[in-house]
Amino acid sequence: MPPRPAAPSVYYSNCAAAKAAGAAPLRRGEPGYRSELDRDKDGIACE
Repeated sequence: MPPRPAAPSVYYSNCAAAKAAGAAPLRRGEPGYRSELDRDKDGIACE
């Protein structure tokens, strides 16, 4: 079998973009999570 193509990465420039996409809150390990969006460093961004 041929290898699967890599899944596209998800990037939100800020929490407003994540919220507009219906993705917030973002949890560590989920697509789109970045530590820069996690203000209190609790593993949940854009809460």
